[in-house]
Amino acid sequence: MKAVQKEFSRFADTYAHYNIIQNRVAQKLVDECKDRPQRILDLGCGSGTIAKKIAWPYEKFTGVDFSSQMLELHPKDDKIVCRMGDFNEETLFEELVNDEYDRIFSASSLQWAVDLDKTLYQISQLNAPISLAIFTSNTFKTLLETAGISSPLRCADEVSYLLGQYFRLETELVEYELEFESIEEIFAYIKKSGVSGGRNLLGYTQMKALMKNYPTKSLSFEVLFARN
Repeated sequence: MKAVQKEFSRFADTYAHYNIIQNRVAQKLVDECKDRPQRILDLGCGSGTIAKKIAWPYEKFTGVDFSSQMLELHPKDDKIVCRMGDFNEETLFEELVNDEYDRIFSASSLQWAVDLDKTLYQISQLNAPISLAIFTSNTFKTLLETAGISSPLRCADEVSYLLGQYFRLETELVEYELEFESIEEIFAYIKKSGVSGGRNLLGYTQMKALMKNYPTKSLSFEVLFARN
């Protein structure tokens, strides 16, 4: 998890220029939220993608992230509370449970939970509706297959199963495709967007071979949306 934190923090200044897919994901979560919650919790809020897309007036927005650099970029006003916190740690939820929320958002972050089962249980104890988006193992599918390595992410079936242990909800699996002008741009995107979660899956020799043999100029993403 520390590697994830380093990656997001290092590229905090340029993150907004590369998080195209994350923006689409956040927009879908917000667009499909019809109850217009007044007390909102955003787990893994980053630089504030969810907060920036909410157009309705609300009473309080609490954004939680483990990167102080990302929180510095988050929108600020008297209704927004930004706080350091790691959703892998029980102490965070011990503090969050003292407040009440009308809806919990999490966009593009829970895929990096060390123990997703435990984290989802902790979220369920907050007793609020959820709007979650979790990247799954078919993200970068062609790239990973070409490199001959397995995804560090959980498959959609596993994520859906774990969600079902704690919530009655609707799920939707969405695939995205992002086109690039060159192979070099693909790897620059992976490095700077944060979608790799700071994990160096390839050595130098593997990377050179992959750049030579990668059969397309696009990246695929798979995201499981869950809401109730």
